[in-house]
Amino acid sequence: MIKTETWDGFVLVTLASDKIRATFMDLGATILSLCVRDRHGDWQDVVLGYESLTDYETYKGYLGAIIGRTANRIREGRFTLEGTTYQLPVNNGPNCNHGGEKGFAFRTFTVADTTEDSVTFALHSPDGEEGYPANLDVAVTYRIEGSTLVIEYDATPDGTTLVNLTNHAYFNLDGQATYIGDHWLQIQADAYGHVDGDILFTGETEDVTSTVFDFRESRRIGGALESGDGQIETATGLDHPFLLSRETDAVRLYSEKTGISMTVSSSCPVCQIYSGNFLAGETGKDGQPMNRQTAVCIETSYAADDINIRKEESKTIVKKGESWKEWTSFRFETDHESQ
Repeated sequence: MIKTETWDGFVLVTLASDKIRATFMDLGATILSLCVRDRHGDWQDVVLGYESLTDYETYKGYLGAIIGRTANRIREGRFTLEGTTYQLPVNNGPNCNHGGEKGFAFRTFTVADTTEDSVTFALHSPDGEEGYPANLDVAVTYRIEGSTLVIEYDATPDGTTLVNLTNHAYFNLDGQATYIGDHWLQIQADAYGHVDGDILFTGETEDVTSTVFDFRESRRIGGALESGDGQIETATGLDHPFLLSRETDAVRLYSEKTGISMTVSSSCPVCQIYSGNFLAGETGKDGQPMNRQTAVCIETSYAADDINIRKEESKTIVKKGESWKEWTSFRFETDHESQ
């Protein structure tokens, strides 16, 4: 089923199956709501969102939005491509974060196509926007397949540029903004990346064995958040890249309260796990505050600042005649279904 409506001039598209109901907005190609059934068969909205449209336009929380041209932080907002150095806006400490001052999260996409189970949002990003070179045409498709939400990305430039897209949904499978430390998390990753005091990936990776970052077996998130580990203290929580060891069933999140589990698969090699450390009581759905660490983001992408770490070998470099095509899926079950 598909439904289209408007909210203060912005377009909303709702897709639904008997197991998922999701509403998207053309501003930021944003996931506004994602409702799934809990163990009792009741609907729960498992993503956080602002109460008002104005908040989506003004706050820098990126709730549910598409992030681009590049996800996460780039050191000093500077990189070099084919001998030319480019300067992006510095909007997060000394670095550029999530595409700049007006990245894709604050751009209005076009609803390019709809079917009974999908919607495609399109955006043209002109040469020089936020300092990035080359024109870039982006298509983001959301599709529902039974109990799974799939996101497909397709970005094509007319010259050499950077592309590293992700979605910045804040998940809480309790269906409300409760402490995320009580959720259980499993990540198929043998290594994670260190961050510095500005939460920029340093390029240094560490084996997760015998660390609080070892989520290869399902663990309560609070075990890491409450550990006092130096990297946790540096990032004021989890805000680290995990190097995925496989595409299928790479990450699993579970709520004991609702019995809902979410299993993430992706063609991307990295997921940034962010525990909502900078939520600060903003008004969310039903007028409820969204306090610190009341959600977790699972941002599948390539590593932050990959262009400055791997330089010309970075997979975030896309040239004329090439396309950046990746996908991520979120499969929902309840505990009685997964037994």
